[in-house]
Amino acid sequence: MRVLVVGSGGREHALIRKIKESSRVDYIACCPGNGGISYDAECFDVSATDIDGVVELAKKINADFVVVAPDDPLVLGMVDALNEAGFATFGPKANAAIIEGSKVFSKDLMEKYNIPTAEYKVFNDPADVIDYIKEKNEFPTVIKADGLALGKGVIIPETLDEAVAGVKEIMEDKIFGDSGNNVVVEEFLTGPEVSVLAFTDGKCVKPMVTSMDHKRALDGDKGLNTGGMGTVSPNPYYTEEIAKECMEKIFIPTIEAMNSEGRTFKGCLYFGLMLTPKGPKVIEYNCRFGDPETQVVLPRLKTDIIDIFEAINNGTLSDLDIEWDDRACTCVIMASGGYPKSYPKGIEITGLTDGQLDGVTVYHAGTKLQDGKLVTAGGRVLGVTALGNDLQDALNKSYEAVGKIHFDGAHYRKDIGAKALKALQ
Repeated sequence: MRVLVVGSGGREHALIRKIKESSRVDYIACCPGNGGISYDAECFDVSATDIDGVVELAKKINADFVVVAPDDPLVLGMVDALNEAGFATFGPKANAAIIEGSKVFSKDLMEKYNIPTAEYKVFNDPADVIDYIKEKNEFPTVIKADGLALGKGVIIPETLDEAVAGVKEIMEDKIFGDSGNNVVVEEFLTGPEVSVLAFTDGKCVKPMVTSMDHKRALDGDKGLNTGGMGTVSPNPYYTEEIAKECMEKIFIPTIEAMNSEGRTFKGCLYFGLMLTPKGPKVIEYNCRFGDPETQVVLPRLKTDIIDIFEAINNGTLSDLDIEWDDRACTCVIMASGGYPKSYPKGIEITGLTDGQLDGVTVYHAGTKLQDGKLVTAGGRVLGVTALGNDLQDALNKSYEAVGKIHFDGAHYRKDIGAKALKALQ
């Protein structure tokens, strides 16, 4: 088979490395890809949001299957266009991808179908938001931009002054563009967070192994919100009992709700959950594999991923038995100095051979090849990932490898997995 993967980050690299393991695949292309991906797939300079360009590329390379990985092209309708051109695909159509594309849509869906989530209100006028927050006078509170914002469209003000400044940034200064035309204000939920990625063909839901993301830039969950500084799998807070409750109250009801709305979801549905004192609640949905959760979930997948993609495409997922590795997996993100604010690019990365290092897998997120050298090209640069007999073993391997890789200004958290280890004690 000939497979095309759309995207350019660590998630796409993890997908490509897993697809590469399939005995059924003999050619992988990626657009636009990155420096590290170019060692594993043929990269083409076509933007991930260029729908016509991707359809043309799929024709040019005679793709048998196209995996659309990022949120933007899914929300824009890339899968619809590829299907119309006759290509088998992995990923939801635009009318289902709206579950991530609009926070207002997803919150209204949960309210309508009684899926547990935080209390909320929707606003399109900054003055009304401030009046409501003043009236509630409950801090911290959560303010979310309605549309896509690179996983960063959420602020959690601790004071009224912070809330006023945040609303101004989102709704008036438009730091997330038109995504901030509407905002959702939510109650602040407490409890351990769990990320559950699930395969679904719109009829059957098969959750993957769980993971725990680390969103803040600095140790101790301090600093700015990022796209994720590291992940561990499994998540020790997610017990079999909680899994059963989530399946009954959240996963199946969500799939059924989307079907009832005429928006059948096929692909990977990501459930961002908070295990509150009142039970699990949905913080957010994503219409695709999470990043960097994918980097610790897919290394544990034993079943051929192409078999899964085809079963979803054909609506036969319930017939497939998906197997997982019992070992733990950890990913430590090495980011550019200054991330998630401004940071330099083009800094040489040393310590890798053909983009990799023995004993671990290095997923490339923001790298490129320049004059034969690997250089930084983004905020999150590398995801240093290891499988281990247990969480501590995997973390030891990830951090030992991080110590062997160098680029000026490299920044990473030293406490990835610390919360999970504590929970296991």
